[in-house]
Amino acid sequence: MSEDRPDISWLSMGLAFVGGYSDSASFILAKTFTGHVTGNLVLTAISIASLDWINFSRRVLAIALFLTGVIHSVILERWLARKLSRSFLPAVLGLEIILILLSYFALTSPLDARLLLFVICMALALGLQNGAWRRAGGTTVHSTYVTGMVTTLLATVVQRYISNEPPKEDADSKIGTLAGIWVAFVAGALLGAALVLGFGAPGILGAALVLLALLICHTNSR
Repeated sequence: MSEDRPDISWLSMGLAFVGGYSDSASFILAKTFTGHVTGNLVLTAISIASLDWINFSRRVLAIALFLTGVIHSVILERWLARKLSRSFLPAVLGLEIILILLSYFALTSPLDARLLLFVICMALALGLQNGAWRRAGGTTVHSTYVTGMVTTLLATVVQRYISNEPPKEDADSKIGTLAGIWVAFVAGALLGAALVLGFGAPGILGAALVLLALLICHTNSR
């Protein structure tokens, strides 16, 4: 969602938790990040250097489908707002839950391309999520990767405490939002890794359960 919604910044943290969870789980299951581009570009270069064309294809597809998800979330947002006048985020969360369920069924199927299908579904789901929720707490946020937000957080903290100007309320809000998202992402990554390592493919379903809880809470808070 493009507009700023500081009153429900908790949703940013919940989505970041899902982003970290899904990214770590996907890497363990398919040796591919499905929630951001930078890491996969590095992995793609490694695949080329090592002539590992199987992982190369997964990583290239993950990049393409993630970016496709971002683009389509923007298109979907404008279409729903113009044609149906309905809330955009619940539609995206519902679609993301379906894609994660499909990724699980793909992963547990007997198909030779099961890992490829898993990556396609997960990358598209996280791309949709990343494009759907872009502002909270007075700042731009990303819910599926945190590299840029960590540098923004550090820069904001330094400026906040070395400036001679009176503290601004929006600066504190920005710091709190970015710090909360970072902590939630790391916590999600830890839990996702632990559950997938412990239970295998069914561990990915935890991301769908968290999304369902967020969907219910968001719907009830409107």
